Amino acid sequence: MVRLDATHDPLKQSWVTSANGHTDFPIQNLPIGIFSSQDDATPRGGVAIGDKILDVFAAVRAGLFTGDAQRAAILAAQPTLNAFLAITAQERSAFRARVSAILTGGAPEQSQAAPMLRDADQCVMHLPATVGDYTDFYAGIHHAMNVGKLFRPDQPLLPNYKYVPIGYHGRSSSIGVSGIPVHRPAGQRKAPTEAEPSFGPCRNLDFELELGVWIGPGNAQGAPITIGVAADQIAGVCLLNDWSARDIQSWEYQPLGPFLAKSFATSVSAWIVMPEALAPFRIAQPARPAGDPAPLAYLIDEADQANGALDVELEVLLLTAQARVEGRPPVCISLSNTRHLYWTIAQLIAHHTSNGCNLRAGDLLGSGTISAPTPDGLGSLLEMTESGRKPIDVGGETRTFLVDGDEVIMRARARRDGCASIGFGDMRGVITPAAPR
Repeated sequence: MVRLDATHDPLKQSWVTSANGHTDFPIQNLPIGIFSSQDDATPRGGVAIGDKILDVFAAVRAGLFTGDAQRAAILAAQPTLNAFLAITAQERSAFRARVSAILTGGAPEQSQAAPMLRDADQCVMHLPATVGDYTDFYAGIHHAMNVGKLFRPDQPLLPNYKYVPIGYHGRSSSIGVSGIPVHRPAGQRKAPTEAEPSFGPCRNLDFELELGVWIGPGNAQGAPITIGVAADQIAGVCLLNDWSARDIQSWEYQPLGPFLAKSFATSVSAWIVMPEALAPFRIAQPARPAGDPAPLAYLIDEADQANGALDVELEVLLLTAQARVEGRPPVCISLSNTRHLYWTIAQLIAHHTSNGCNLRAGDLLGSGTISAPTPDGLGSLLEMTESGRKPIDVGGETRTFLVDGDEVIMRARARRDGCASIGFGDMRGVITPAAPR
């Protein structure tokens, strides 16, 4: 497990003044992403620091890295981070420690590195890696219970839920980075009051608040990753929005599960927060309620149970088109936390590969919708509105599901007494009308 070191020092300050006290990107964070700038349209690796981005390609060219840090930096400077995600934890830690040293107040490299900073608001962010495969899990038990109560009041959770980390394989080609508009999908819909299905734009468009996990080195086909070393496959995390067409989903999902209702779009936040930055916010996996079965042997590890969960606050805000015109701020509609996941990330990885399935660097996992056990922390409109029966208030307007022009904003922040707080950066998506037919 990752240990605390000098990079986590809450008193550490940066010569990049905007980083000091920054809500998301202080020097204790240093997430990595792919950006292009006004002076260079070539996508390349960068590190977020305050309201700036350190151009890793420029830093490598200037000779600011050596040893393990240099090997990692060369891969981090590329147009995609797949090769960087595959490096060892030792190399990744060396890279992060060296970037921290370069950006620390009083660093001798300040004058050399300062011209390598770009204004983040003048840059374009790109998908951090080429996603070969995407798997979406269902590890948020409160979401599973809430949805189950809507459709199966007598048996909200199916018998396998507490034994098996439920998941399905999603569509990687439609994964996009924060800020890319989301077109309303079309498909077959059939309301309970309708005798036959019809084809047309989704009527019940929804979001799902999830944690995204970027996979690291991967494994050979036929060689499962055991639970004791599964955490070594976590190359970083992000926010993930699993956009969902609920009316299409309710008609098509039986007997095989999600298809067009999910494959039209998935959004991820632009920055990959490295495991090392999250070390202060690891917690024990919450104890299972009395009567719940213990995980099967291949899913249980003492160290993972002791500190394999994360304490990260999650927030969903909604900005309507009318509010945007009137200059009103977005309305917070949900406050949740990653501690509400029923399974650890390592358990998801161990189960995913238990049949010999091979994961590859740049693969993406979704945690499943993370709802809190209280009404103010629900992770989807499906739950908030009880499948559209109870509209919610959004600053004087009401919503059952998303309408064209709505913007969904997700945020994540990790806080702990005695530690510098870090965040993931906003993840945004505006709903645009369905394509004409």
